[in-house]
Amino acid sequence: MVDQKHSYLTLKSGSYYYTRRVPKSLSLSFGKKRFVKCLHTSSHARAERLSIELSSRLENIWDRLRLDLLDFTPIQTSPQRATLNKHYNSPKLSEVVEVYLRLKKQARGSTFVTSTQRNIRYLIECVGDITLAELHANHASRFRDHLTGKGLTTASVKRIFASVKAVVNLGITEFGLEAQNVFASVYLPDGEQSKARMPIPDATVLSIQINCTEVDDEMRWLIALLSETGMRLSEACGLTREDIILRDPNPHLLVRPRAWRRLKTAASERIIPLVGSGLWAADRAFKCSDSEFLFPKYCNNEGVKANSASGALNKWLKGRVPEGCVVHSFRHSFRDRLRAVECPSEIIDELGGWSTAGVGANYGLGFNLELKTKYMKMIAKRFYISV
Repeated sequence: MVDQKHSYLTLKSGSYYYTRRVPKSLSLSFGKKRFVKCLHTSSHARAERLSIELSSRLENIWDRLRLDLLDFTPIQTSPQRATLNKHYNSPKLSEVVEVYLRLKKQARGSTFVTSTQRNIRYLIECVGDITLAELHANHASRFRDHLTGKGLTTASVKRIFASVKAVVNLGITEFGLEAQNVFASVYLPDGEQSKARMPIPDATVLSIQINCTEVDDEMRWLIALLSETGMRLSEACGLTREDIILRDPNPHLLVRPRAWRRLKTAASERIIPLVGSGLWAADRAFKCSDSEFLFPKYCNNEGVKANSASGALNKWLKGRVPEGCVVHSFRHSFRDRLRAVECPSEIIDELGGWSTAGVGANYGLGFNLELKTKYMKMIAKRFYISV
């Protein structure tokens, strides 16, 4: 159902669109018969303001085209001239990425901005700072070969293509272009299969936890917390003292989105009971931190220093864990330990922040803290006895 709310506004699927017929005399020069642009708002008042601004811009563009038409001769209606006119309203790649980041970066971290800028820079290196309308399938295949020539793995090439495809998609929509995304259909070989990360053996985890209590500093508190909670590194680094609830019959921590650290998925927001080394580490970090952050060495108001933390933690772990294991391997160990005590898979997903498949997972409030604490205590008890 489509409702007309304004002379140039159309409400469709909850969002307003600006849609306007291009004057017949300018349709060839402008490259299309109708201009359509999603305004990304459901507010009628805001849509009206944007409509007025767009109308003003379009009128300016059409006035310039009318001046150009005064000097038109038959030779200027050649295919080359028509191609130039088609590109008249198309932005360059460097302009599109600026719009993309302006709209997207608020909900993402600094790493997202840096990687997006780098990926578009790779593209510009390969094909030049051309307009979206000038992109064609050959550019996409050339870009793939350009990245492969840099020595990047197939997985890296696929990640870069996904980023570039998202930027181009938004540009086509935002600027109302009648174009296909050439990066959507390019062939990318599967390449070599990535090696699966292995969990850290129980005896090794226990040995590391003992080492952490002996050294007893911020880095070791972070490692001990990761080893007993299965959190992602960025989640743990981004914790504040407010997220640690110790004065409770069931001590626990809160993993929630913050201005300095977003969460990977909606399911990542969760409550994790604190037991064993995790409780010790959280208590030590809480008491010793002179900041609102639990681990101020690796987090501040500007963001989480996950790369710095990863490098330091993996350097210390090297030689203490089997080859191929890294700090993220604690997360794999955590899931295996929960399986070993026959913890229900839905509770495992809630504790680890993994998305549970199926419609039923979205019903109800989930499992209470007491039940989750029960299984956390079970893995701690079995863990220390078995090793």
